[in-house]
Amino acid sequence: MDRRQQKTRQAIFLAFSRLLARQRYDRITVGQIIDEANVGRSTFYAHFETKDMLLKALCEDLFDHIFEGDPCAWDGTDEDLRGKLAHTLWHLRGSRSDVKGILTSDSAELFLDYLRQNLTQMFRQYLPEFPLRVPEDYLLHHLAGSFAETIRWWLRRDMNPEPEVVAGYFLAAHGLSAL
Repeated sequence: MDRRQQKTRQAIFLAFSRLLARQRYDRITVGQIIDEANVGRSTFYAHFETKDMLLKALCEDLFDHIFEGDPCAWDGTDEDLRGKLAHTLWHLRGSRSDVKGILTSDSAELFLDYLRQNLTQMFRQYLPEFPLRVPEDYLLHHLAGSFAETIRWWLRRDMNPEPEVVAGYFLAAHGLSAL
């Protein structure tokens, strides 16, 4: 993708994010997105086939940023599981309007499915930390689903308390408070 295409794609992401901050996903139209991004309809469709494909791309962009270990807005370390969980929460907090807009929309399950897939991969690295008394696939499914629900709980509390505290809650609930 050349720089002009990247700039257009970012303008569409930004416009979509601003709209998500103001209204529910299911009420946003492609017309609103192209008006907000100041691009033509054909330009939008050259990048995304549908609004759902835009949502998928936004989720992938967000999750790639979070789970690929990009620098985050906190001074902690993400080398251990608690740090990685806090790192994830800090990134979600930085994308507050996007995440809240998506999770209050009719496409919340799509977002949560992408999130759980990424969380499963992250938790796979830390399986040795957990005393396995259940099948590995069950444990991964449980951890990813449980942390996704922890994120929803945290969002309902307006992203309070701090990410490190929430990460500690999650680990304590799973008998890993010593991590």
